Amino acid sequence: MKISKILNNNAALVLNEQHQELVAMGRGVGFQKRPGDALDPALVEKIFALQNHELMSRLSEVLSGIPAEEMAVCNDILKLAKKQLGRLPDEVYLALLDHCHFAIERQRQGIALHNALQWEMRRLYPTEFALGLQALELIEQQLGLSLPEDEAGFIAWHLANAQLNSEASEMQAINQLMRQILRIVKDQQGLELDEQALNYHRFIAHLKFFAQRVLSQQQLQAGDPSLHAAVKASYPRAWLNAECVGGFIWEQYQRALEPDELMFLAIHISRL
Repeated sequence: MKISKILNNNAALVLNEQHQELVAMGRGVGFQKRPGDALDPALVEKIFALQNHELMSRLSEVLSGIPAEEMAVCNDILKLAKKQLGRLPDEVYLALLDHCHFAIERQRQGIALHNALQWEMRRLYPTEFALGLQALELIEQQLGLSLPEDEAGFIAWHLANAQLNSEASEMQAINQLMRQILRIVKDQQGLELDEQALNYHRFIAHLKFFAQRVLSQQQLQAGDPSLHAAVKASYPRAWLNAECVGGFIWEQYQRALEPDELMFLAIHISRL
């Protein structure tokens, strides 16, 4: 393979024998190299072959502006995630790299970013959240920077999102179920949803994972009954709306929603 563009000392755009543009990563792959030079396969740790040209351009842009040590720690985070979660799409590396870079920059500037979905991610995706905590440990070990625990929730979100099956048929089913639930919520709440509002986007993010769990028959572990009762008492109308969604899920998929699913739906609905 031939190098077509140097991104930094550890990343380069290359062309394979079929003239397909790829991103090659590895310590020193771009060091003292020029376009047209042969790629040293012994230095290559990872090859990205993103089918989407926009994603490839975005990855190139991100890699060209990120220090090598940040790329290295993100690579270690991805290796750890793949070891525990199995195969992940290449796109998650771009998401993690981009997020971690800006998280590190925010921390250095003293800017804190609150994660409103922190508790939800910890409860619904314990494996991914644990990986997020391990990622923070790697960042502290390798970069000497301690990031707030909120960042573990953000990293968990990227990992959970990456595991959604990207097959067109499944994505179509997920989108259809989300539309049906939104229609139920709008009818029951008797309001027009503000699609620009932050709480609406949080609800959409929750629905995406919720729909995937319903379609793949994943169930949550039993939660705290006293917490369910407290949410039901605090948001009776939203809980009733969540139960309507549960009734629809039963009719369509013969699955009874666990109290935790009803609780999270009710919390999000109450914020709309």
